Amino acid sequence: MNKIILTNLIPSEMIEQLELSQKFRGDQIFKWVGMGVKDFDAMTNLSLDLRNSLKEKAVLRCTSLENTLKDPDGTIKLQIKLEDGNIVETVLLTDKEGRKTACVSCQAGCGMKCAFCMTGTLGLSRNLLPAEIVEQFLYLEEIAGKLDNIVFMGMGEPMQNLSGIRKAIEILCHKNGRNLSSKRITLSTCGIVKGIYDLADNGPNIRLAVSLTTANEDLRKQIMPVALANENSLSELRKAIKYYAEKSGKRVTLEAALLAGKNTDKESALNMINFAKNMDVNVNLIPWNPVATLPFEEPSNNEVHNFVKQLEDAGINVTLRTRRGRKIGGACGQLGKTTKQ
Repeated sequence: MNKIILTNLIPSEMIEQLELSQKFRGDQIFKWVGMGVKDFDAMTNLSLDLRNSLKEKAVLRCTSLENTLKDPDGTIKLQIKLEDGNIVETVLLTDKEGRKTACVSCQAGCGMKCAFCMTGTLGLSRNLLPAEIVEQFLYLEEIAGKLDNIVFMGMGEPMQNLSGIRKAIEILCHKNGRNLSSKRITLSTCGIVKGIYDLADNGPNIRLAVSLTTANEDLRKQIMPVALANENSLSELRKAIKYYAEKSGKRVTLEAALLAGKNTDKESALNMINFAKNMDVNVNLIPWNPVATLPFEEPSNNEVHNFVKQLEDAGINVTLRTRRGRKIGGACGQLGKTTKQ
């Protein structure tokens, strides 16, 4: 794109790239962008000459909304078209208390190949620009009003696009713009240990979730190729999680997609207990959401109940994820549109 993408910039960068002689104009433009304006003429506190100049030099969005899907349970999934033709998906989740969360993507596709995840079957196309992440959030706010939280749990592996995510967070949390609190941001990784240390040491100080799925080393290597690297072994992953919790002062979430007959038996629960004990963590259990092309089955209610009970009896903090967005392919592990058009 030849024009300047405003959703990719903080105020100081706008001043420089737009060659603004009055520096306060950078804050004004940035605030309008964070409010989600769709037209430069809506920036009513700017002169006509400046608005016309912006139309020549810049764009308010570098993506376009391709499709909106709504589940009867209130979940909304957006398919967003990038300039190169790739499609990414973002999801609006609303809990029982009415809190609204944006589940955003950080990559077009994903190269991690987790066997139980639809996105993992696509392969990786590319990392998203900060603007392409920010715009997902803005599209959702246009539909649902002010959002409460953002989770990097959509398409892609966040630790492979940390620079893009850091910049997107800087933009969304900037006091002169959307001013989202970093306390309301969570990043989920499939277990790239190097990235966890990087995030712990260099910030931002956000919440961390780790897709553990199983604490059985052999099974994890079979269904999560990230575990094949020695540096991402369960022992190294556990050290990194403990380090992050201590360094950030935040409880880490361990996520587990429960797969019928694979990781729901008593031994699997015991492995999870042993992994989680003596750490400041919460285990978030997610009954697997069906994907027709993948060779797994949903766990029975009995499997889920027994697994939860075994962890609770051992004193582990456990949350059972509510199933939402499944009718529109918007549930955890179901995102999968990345085809160029």
